[in-house]
Amino acid sequence: MGSAIGAVLPLALGVALSPIPIIAVVLMLATPRGGVNGSSFLLGWLVGLSVVGTLVLVLSGGSDGSDGSGPATWVGVVSLLLGVALIVLAGLQWRRRPRGGTVALPGWMASIDRFGPVKSAGLGLALSAANPKNLLITVGAAAAIAQAGVSAGGQAVALGLFVLLGTLGPGVPLAIYLGLGARSQRILERLRGWMAAHNTAIMCVLLVVIGLKLLGDGISALVG
Repeated sequence: MGSAIGAVLPLALGVALSPIPIIAVVLMLATPRGGVNGSSFLLGWLVGLSVVGTLVLVLSGGSDGSDGSGPATWVGVVSLLLGVALIVLAGLQWRRRPRGGTVALPGWMASIDRFGPVKSAGLGLALSAANPKNLLITVGAAAAIAQAGVSAGGQAVALGLFVLLGTLGPGVPLAIYLGLGARSQRILERLRGWMAAHNTAIMCVLLVVIGLKLLGDGISALVG
């Protein structure tokens, strides 16, 4: 099980440091229903990561991720394709980066102050399970767990750890809010501004690093 956990740690970090979900939570926490909406977002986020990871593990159940001497060929192919996809995604985001210091955030963020718990949970679900970057990383994490050749219980523990670590990013602002109350607003506003200003750079670095890791894993699985 140690190999499965080790394989998902850097991938979980890539999910946790996604700027847009962190900014979304910070904006929610600035509204009158901030605590409820932030908690609902986090619940949707947890469900999204868990469902995607579980589906991949279930679908791979009929195809052992390990052939006894090493990762199965299909795992190597999946890792290779995911690595290429993440690096291509990084290139596209870098080409579309804002010019002249202008930071362009998604238009839907302007309506967050009108969200209720249901919409907040739906947003968390969408950003974790439908966002291309997080979707690719979660699939990669589940494939890494499948190739470790551990029991179903070990797979569940590794996936659970991935989900929990991947939730730290959007979870930290909520923890600051709940712990400091009104005093948290200045801290959260600084965090929001920094994440917004460096959104593209953070995303591109994460995508390239994780993409290269998955490429390496895929090549090792195919030629090893």
